[in-house]
Amino acid sequence: MTSTVPAPVIRTAEGSALQAVLLDMDGTLVDTEGFWWDVEVEVFAALGHALDDSWRHVVVGGPMTRSAGFLIEATGADITLPELTVLLNDGFEDRIGRTLPLMPGAARLLAELTAHEIPTALVSASHRRIIDRVLTTLGHRHFALTVAGDEVARTKPHPEPYLAAAAGLGVDPARCAVVEDTATGVAAAEAAGCHVVAVPSVAPIAPALRRTVVTSLEEVDLAFLRGLITGMP
Repeated sequence: MTSTVPAPVIRTAEGSALQAVLLDMDGTLVDTEGFWWDVEVEVFAALGHALDDSWRHVVVGGPMTRSAGFLIEATGADITLPELTVLLNDGFEDRIGRTLPLMPGAARLLAELTAHEIPTALVSASHRRIIDRVLTTLGHRHFALTVAGDEVARTKPHPEPYLAAAAGLGVDPARCAVVEDTATGVAAAEAAGCHVVAVPSVAPIAPALRRTVVTSLEEVDLAFLRGLITGMP
């Protein structure tokens, strides 16, 4: 199921081929990718297991079921996947309740998209309970639609979350700009046929066809995003 934040869907300005902007959350808009790893380390330490730092690149950016399942298998921890999922979400929610830093340029970009009435969706592998907490800081008003990882049958790297967001906004995925920070999210967006702006947060991401890599959201504005679609038939 795709959940929405009620808001009118308004097309972009006449003459612009850009129909919508779809944004990842953790590591893209909020500086929380490190939070997830810290919580995973703490939870497994309480279970009597130390996590290898090299595993961080394996679990970043993906669905919690995949990340949690990998860590259970890698450590041999005596815990079920549902039990671990609850512990990780509880630990993460506690952390963002204490502090929730935005990524540089995030607030400015969201404000610009809202001011120009660009249809915008938040598309995250995080669960709904986490997204709703983060939205209290990011601002519900900035998003016409939000898609959570526990509301789709197949989450990132499968294209379903981005296809669901495009369908919910009534736009063509090929005319959407996606902003992502991990290879998993980039793969999902590209499989959906979107143009991608990658802002790597943990592991490097190489440029590719229909993929532009930047070092910070401070390099991204509406003109930049529109330029990605310019020239399409």
